[in-house]
Amino acid sequence: MKSSAKKSSRKPEPAAKQPPAAAKPAPATMPLGAMNYLFIALGAAVLALSYAAMYLEKAVDGFFALDIAPFTLVGAYAWILFAIFWRGKKK
Repeated sequence: MKSSAKKSSRKPEPAAKQPPAAAKPAPATMPLGAMNYLFIALGAAVLALSYAAMYLEKAVDGFFALDIAPFTLVGAYAWILFAIFWRGKKK
């Protein structure tokens, strides 16, 4: 005996509803401004110069490595953190 194919009693699902054009989300904005990137670049330059000066001195117990570099490096890292969290005045 042949079984007959049964028709589905379910209704076809409607196409997914498209949101109206006015409901589109706003474009993503950059989290940091131009001044933030400028401050970060300044901190990165100080880091690079400090490490380069220690490399050129080639002395583990030299004046720059022991007396100057710790302050410049910690200051540059702190400056970069400040640059990331800094917000300009809102108009």
